[in-house]
Amino acid sequence: MEILNLSLPATNRFATEYLEQTPEIQRYFHYRFNDHLEYEKRLTEIQQRSYMRNELAAHIEEYMDQFPTSEKVKVSIEKLKEENSTVIIGGQQAGILTGPLYTIHKIISIIALAKQKERELNVPVVPVFWIAGEDHDYQEVNHVFVERNNKIEKKIYPEKVLDKRMVSAIDLNHDLCYQWVEGIIKSFGETAYTKDLLLVFEKAIHESKTFVDFFAWIVMHLFKDSGLLIIDSGDENIRKLEKEFFIKQIKNCKEITKEVKAQQKVLKSNGFEHTIDISDQAANLFYYDRENHERILLDYDDENNLFIGRDGQIQLTIEQMLELAGEFPENLSNNVVTRPLMQEWIFPTLSFIAGPGEIAYWAELKQAFEWFELKMPPIVPRLNITLLDRSVETDMDELGLDLRETLIVGTEKKKRDFLQTLKDENLDKLFEKMKQDLLLNYGKLEAYVTTENKGLLPLLNKNQGKVFDQIVFMENKLEQSVQKKYEVVINKFERVENALWPAGSPQERTLNSFFFINQHGPTLISDLLNCSFIFDGTHKIIRI
Repeated sequence: MEILNLSLPATNRFATEYLEQTPEIQRYFHYRFNDHLEYEKRLTEIQQRSYMRNELAAHIEEYMDQFPTSEKVKVSIEKLKEENSTVIIGGQQAGILTGPLYTIHKIISIIALAKQKERELNVPVVPVFWIAGEDHDYQEVNHVFVERNNKIEKKIYPEKVLDKRMVSAIDLNHDLCYQWVEGIIKSFGETAYTKDLLLVFEKAIHESKTFVDFFAWIVMHLFKDSGLLIIDSGDENIRKLEKEFFIKQIKNCKEITKEVKAQQKVLKSNGFEHTIDISDQAANLFYYDRENHERILLDYDDENNLFIGRDGQIQLTIEQMLELAGEFPENLSNNVVTRPLMQEWIFPTLSFIAGPGEIAYWAELKQAFEWFELKMPPIVPRLNITLLDRSVETDMDELGLDLRETLIVGTEKKKRDFLQTLKDENLDKLFEKMKQDLLLNYGKLEAYVTTENKGLLPLLNKNQGKVFDQIVFMENKLEQSVQKKYEVVINKFERVENALWPAGSPQERTLNSFFFINQHGPTLISDLLNCSFIFDGTHKIIRI
């Protein structure tokens, strides 16, 4: 594999400026992500705090026992118990078949940075991936995109989930899931690797009870030899470790919201819109209604000292909330504001790996962290990667396409420009004259009919439309016949577009990793992990 580093704009203005580490943007964070000395400072900070290392390691070991494992996983669990160990951590929702490529890129980022920092700091650094299993937005995780007839299509997993249950609580229909997965993998095209890939999925589905189990099984199948540890934020057992921190959040819910709103005001004054939608009454916690399988966002009514959800149907006093946290913490879960705080309390976090959107919302949390006398960890942008198949690169060379431009805007404009060169100007003028003559002559007919037989006007207008449509039909047919001669070239434009800018988005936000694994074999992931990545904010083009 060969890596080409390109400077490309991020998907939002804030992330773009963050990559540049301007003084203006740095004020919203505690550490610079690209300064080695900052990690030494962070390490000192971690060593001054205490963590439930043994309890956390025991939980992760028990949770991961159901998934593919290796000796390196066991080594990572032992490392986590050591008093001087730290973690590189990041998280993502449990997309079916691991979702878009960027989930895989985030995991690769976590592993690569953990190796790098362990080498530089000479302390154990453990890669940890936090599955956002407590999320309840099923529509975000139940689909993949595939290419069919030169078009990118969204393929939705057919099982319906009508309530707002956590993804961790969604049971997997084994037969339905395998049939759907088999169809997706076969749509990628039959290769020498397809049969074995389907056997892997058959085993994964058979050994998975829930939607998140299936995701976690695949992740560990792909990354077990890297020593990656995984944890599910929706797992009831992790709540036992979170009890005291839920109590902190409940007692300080007003202050958390106040500090986030204050930070958003600072960002707003400097021209940045907020990304976290938070009301003045936000409690930043969810209550899980087990009877209705619904995750309910809570507000805090300061006047009546109540936590309220579902338009007042759920009402809990502070005493009841504290009792829940202490006795039944599995009925509580974090939101986008409190999850980073919970992560900070539980894990000795050396660094957090973030996508562009996450970088923007972490900036809104600085004062909330400071309220608890904490510092946010260095926020490291995940690796942005595009996999460039050699055959696609050959097509680009033949079409004269610039790689950077294609990765930013796709090929549609270049294709239109090419089609424009195929047009016969004389033919265009002939059809344009035919249309103008038609309108002129029907205008004369309309004047005559209006005078002699007004009742025929609707029929005349209908007749005019039909004749006009036939001219356009013939015009399109002649244009298509010309394009047919250049179909090979047009298909190359579309092939490049679907590979690098599918459906008008970056490759990593649309395509699925198993398309490439099916094409290039199961060693693709290990080959990627063996690449030497530099966390400098540049886009990584990997030729495969």
